[in-house]
Amino acid sequence: MVNEMSASASEIFAAAIQDYKRGIIIGSTSTFGKGTVQRNIGLDKAAGMFSANSELGTIKLTLQKYYRINGGSVQKKGVASDVVLPDLYEHYKFREKDEEDALPWDEIQRADYTTWKYGFDLSSIASTSAARVSNNPAFGLIKTNTQWLADQNDKVYSLNIDKFRDDRKQVRETVKQLESLNKLTKELAVTALPQEVNKYSAEKDKDERFKAWLKALSTDIYLNEAVNVVGDMVVQKNLVLNK
Repeated sequence: MVNEMSASASEIFAAAIQDYKRGIIIGSTSTFGKGTVQRNIGLDKAAGMFSANSELGTIKLTLQKYYRINGGSVQKKGVASDVVLPDLYEHYKFREKDEEDALPWDEIQRADYTTWKYGFDLSSIASTSAARVSNNPAFGLIKTNTQWLADQNDKVYSLNIDKFRDDRKQVRETVKQLESLNKLTKELAVTALPQEVNKYSAEKDKDERFKAWLKALSTDIYLNEAVNVVGDMVVQKNLVLNK
């Protein structure tokens, strides 16, 4: 599962899974798009340029780029999802491609690699998920409302205070509705791994946050669809094995 904030290491992992056909990427249209490597270089000669602990300060430089085994970079383009879901942040301008001075996408010669021979029929799984999503009113409203909110960024607001307050109220109500749409009415059975149940039992604050996180996952509409997709993968694989 990915979204627009999946960057750097998570993009490397997602790209490897996709290129080797070892799984399916599900989420936003693409990840963040960070395909570069930075280093903090100290300005203090005594400490050395490779020490970030410099009294004179540091400068962060982009020194490298990394590439997928297929030769393409994740820079600017990110990793495109195999299964796309209507997303809360799709229209927010914070991905690498939205930066005016972002380095361009490029590619190098592909590596010699072999994909997993038990890969999935992505088109079938994607179309099955798309049918579920299109029949889910919550996803439909998420798509409509996020587009409406994005359009408000370029809206010319009235100087009439009452009209302005009405406009802002509508925005707040739309945001509140989106927050409710993000939650399932019927909870998923989400539990911690046996070895992690008491992981934070000695630290009350961390334990409460951990339990709150599990509770949030149990009503997550995106996690629910990811579970459905995994079910589709299992069915598809069983059909192939039973032929």
